[in-house]
Amino acid sequence: MKLKTAIIGMGKMGLIRKKVLETHPGFEIVAVCDNNEDLAKEYPNLIFSSDWQQILKLELDSVFVCTYNYISPDIICAALNKGLHVFSEKPPGRYVSDIKKIITAEQATNNKVLKFGFNHRFHYAVMEAKAMIDSGRFGNILWARGIYGKAGGLSFDKNWRSDPKLAGGGILLDQGIHMLDLMRYFLGDFAEIKSYVDNFHWKNVELEDNAFALMKTKTGKVAMVHSSATQWKHKFSFDLFMENGYICIDGILSSTRSYGEEKITFAKKQFEDEAHAFGKPREETIYFDTDDSWRLEVEEFYDCIVGKKQQPMGNSEDALKVMELVEWVYEEGKE
Repeated sequence: MKLKTAIIGMGKMGLIRKKVLETHPGFEIVAVCDNNEDLAKEYPNLIFSSDWQQILKLELDSVFVCTYNYISPDIICAALNKGLHVFSEKPPGRYVSDIKKIITAEQATNNKVLKFGFNHRFHYAVMEAKAMIDSGRFGNILWARGIYGKAGGLSFDKNWRSDPKLAGGGILLDQGIHMLDLMRYFLGDFAEIKSYVDNFHWKNVELEDNAFALMKTKTGKVAMVHSSATQWKHKFSFDLFMENGYICIDGILSSTRSYGEEKITFAKKQFEDEAHAFGKPREETIYFDTDDSWRLEVEEFYDCIVGKKQQPMGNSEDALKVMELVEWVYEEGKE
């Protein structure tokens, strides 16, 4: 089954999606859209338009939305109303109200597939950790800790992601949303949140450059999250501690490899009665050298469309729940 597809937004993510779609036998890219009309010459064999509404008038089966946060909800809703399957980058807009509007449009469609790009669930280290947790090998999760930080860069305060009108939120909404999604994916929904959100370094920016959150589920599981644009050294760290052991993911593969190698380290807890070096259990480490997350989530999107799978990860409920977490952290943490 070949799906005629358009990509709206040909920035970094649009180019990543195009590369993956070109290798998937189930998709045929017929059109691209970007507000930079100079890009038209780069796609001579495709329909090009700077107007996304014109793109949606074409004969399409699906659309990939890779645009600014402020406009993506309108495009998603319009595409759903046209009867298209929709894959959109995260976040699903700027506010919880955006994803609620999208869900209303989704419910009015005839079972069209809607998926958001929470690709971190498809990294091999994360999938390995999830398999270990689901197996019960180390018992129930007690608590988790996540750090996702980067060096903001020279143009941080001039980037569109620092513009509240375009982005809606700062580093937490832009990057930390991945960590919040993983926390919910592993621990479930949260019932309590304490947080602190501020712009520590870029005082001329209205949006935060750091967010700290302490979250607790109804069953008592606790998660600590730090999302930062002042880490100065790119860092991804996701630690899970269970009744009988622990799992630590350090590093995550990216196009620049700036977050280091992706590896998962795990160990069974060992007390004095079974370990000579108490407090230093025997660990095992697995290294991953390939990032197939972009390909795997597009494959899942296709499988849901053709009926091989019923519900995608990163569906509208996932998007709503994580956006509610983001807004909750903002409400609790902002003075």
